[in-house]
Formats: sequence, C-alpha cells, structure tokens
Amino acid sequence: MYFYAARQPILDANKNLYAYELLFRDSIDNVFPEIDGDEATSRMIEASKFNMGISEFTSSKPAFINFTLETLSQGYPEMLTNEEVVVEILETIKPGKKLLSLCKDLHSKGYTIALDDYEHQSVWVHFYPFIKIIKIDIQQSDLAEIKQVITAIKDHPHIELLAEKVETYQEYEQALQLGFKYFQGFFFAKPEMVKAKNLSPSQLAMAELLYETSKPELDLNSITGVFERDVSLSYKLLRYANSAIFRRRSEISTIKQALVILGSSELKRFLGLMFAVTANPDKPTELIKLAMTRAKFCELVAKDMNATIDDSIAFLTGLLSMIDAILDEELEIVLDKLPLAAEIKEPLLTRKGTMAAVIKLLEFIEHAQWDKTNLVMEKLKLDKEQAVKHYNEALAWADEQSTLAG
Repeated sequence: MYFYAARQPILDANKNLYAYELLFRDSIDNVFPEIDGDEATSRMIEASKFNMGISEFTSSKPAFINFTLETLSQGYPEMLTNEEVVVEILETIKPGKKLLSLCKDLHSKGYTIALDDYEHQSVWVHFYPFIKIIKIDIQQSDLAEIKQVITAIKDHPHIELLAEKVETYQEYEQALQLGFKYFQGFFFAKPEMVKAKNLSPSQLAMAELLYETSKPELDLNSITGVFERDVSLSYKLLRYANSAIFRRRSEISTIKQALVILGSSELKRFLGLMFAVTANPDKPTELIKLAMTRAKFCELVAKDMNATIDDSIAFLTGLLSMIDAILDEELEIVLDKLPLAAEIKEPLLTRKGTMAAVIKLLEFIEHAQWDKTNLVMEKLKLDKEQAVKHYNEALAWADEQSTLAG
C-alpha cells in the first residue's frame, strides 16, 4: 500500500525543515470528483497504521494532516502519536462548543493543533489557549487582515504563525518581517534573484565530469585526473563509494578503484548529486532533496518505458530541472555553462518531448494536482499504481541520500 499523497515542506525562519503537510487523496483514479474530506483523512490514518507509516513518508518529521469535524469526533488523531502528527483543523469547520471541547481534549493529551487558512473571527479567541499554530494564506489575506490576527494573538505568545502559499522570496521576506515563524509554499524552489555568477573550481570540475560521463565510452584516465585535481571531491567520492549502501567486502582506497567499482550509472548519480549539493550552500536542504527526488523518479520511470529514455540521462535531467532555483540564475544561463548532452538540455529549455512530460508530471504531483497527473500518465502510458510507487520510492531514496551527499 502506498500513500496517494504529495508532501509539501514547511520550513522555519532559517529555511530548515520543520514538518511536512500531507496532501492526500484515496487514489490516483479517485481524484475527480474530489472525494469526501472525511474519507480522505480516514484512509490516510488507516494507511499510516496498517501499511506504510507516516513517519517513513515524512522522514520522521511531524505531519500536518487535515481533519474534519467528523474525523475529530471519531478520535482519528489519537490513532497517531502526538509526536508524529499536527492536527490541522480545516477552515470549513465552524467554531462551536463541540469543536472547542475536542480541542481542549487533544491539547490535554499533548497534541499540537493548527488552524488552517485562518480568517479572524472574535469567537476563535476562546480556542487560543489550545492552539499552537495559525496558518494564514498570504495570497488570500491582505496586510491589514494579517495585522488584525497579529493583534488578536498578542496576549497568547505560545501561538506561532505559519505563512501558506509563499510563492516568492519577497513574500517570504515580508512574512518574516511580520513575525511569521513557519513558511509553506514554493518560494524555496524559485530563484531569489537573477544574477550572473561564476562557477567555483569544484563546480567546474563536476561540470567537466558530467560531460565526460555523458560520452558513450568512459575515459577512465581523464575522469581520474579530474578527481585528483580536487581534494574535496575526491574525499567525497571515496566516502560515498565506501558507504554501507554498496556493502563492499573491503574498503576502497584509490580514486580509480572507486570509479571502477561504482560503474558508469552510479558515478553519474554521484556527480549529479554533488553538483546540486555544493552549488549553493545557502539554499535550504529541502530544495536539494526535492531535486534528488525528481532525479530518482525520472530514473525509475525511464526504466519502465522500454528504453524510450536512457535512465541515467533521465536521472540527470530530473536533477537539473531544479538547478536554476539552486543557483539563483535563469535556466538558460546555467545550462549554457554546462557541457551537457542535447538530450538533457532540450527538454528543460523547450519543455517539449517525453522527458519534459515526465518533469511536468512531477510538478503536478508536487502540487497535488491529481486530475492533471492522470492526463500526463495516460499520455506517457504509465501504470498509475507503479508511478505512485516510484514517487514514494524516490522520496525515501532522497531522504537517505541527502545524508550521504553532505
């Protein structure tokens, strides 16, 4: 059983990962018409208890999950521990005595409660002692409305504000100045500003290596030479090749030995990850993890497509689909600096072709636009169950790899 869900990261003021919100439907096939909110929450709880645990899906970070009044009344939040769930009260629930009683009970049991898409009404003041987080959609709430909420909660310093749908770096900065503590949206996946930037020596070395490994025949001596000119890169290669995931009988002690044992496909993966990780150390790690997820998903899908796409090319294409956001530069400028094969560059620049469609599918999944995912999967002739499985596998792989690539 796999979650039919997208996870959206929630970051703190330093852009570190705080939690994920899970955006759920009961299956890819059941996306239109929208299924009932009670059923969606119920099935997520069921899946988390009896199949794949939520903590596995969220890398042991708290999961924000929407609850309706009915699922709250049924005690569904308590099927999860108070450490793994944030109880998110849907904006469609009207504040009343029943809801207040439920909130008091959950608060007494140590659960964190959040109000979703909050619009201020004086009656909510009665709930404030039991509420930890208030989520505000900054696309729907103007500055005056936000300041009204800030004034309303001033006597309740335990309440923290979370800005939803933060789409640009400027919106993030404004929310930060207003006192928001948490941020949700795609601001971290967009360039903060467009600026010319030279690649560092290590980045140039990795760009050269990406080019070398894109050739039909690998020149082991040339590749070894590039590694030997960069001490930091050599160290990380040896650390990666010696990691537990490869289960080697003996340790690897030379660059050439590491390259031979890793092989072409694994080497390409390593180089792609290293390029992304070191490109901009100021970017949130969650952005790098998103790029890794895309890379692995593209590779897995390519393997299903009967050699329509080379899986190692698909991996690099997926990874580099985020490189403009990582480097804070326009995609055309970044790709112009990298000596990459046309089959990698063209889908990213033209947004046409099979590989571009796979990237578009990923974007729809990330935004939980399930109706659109159906259309793209039909176009690509992908098995829907298998695609969901690949997405979950890619998330888990990216979580694991992010610790190795640092």
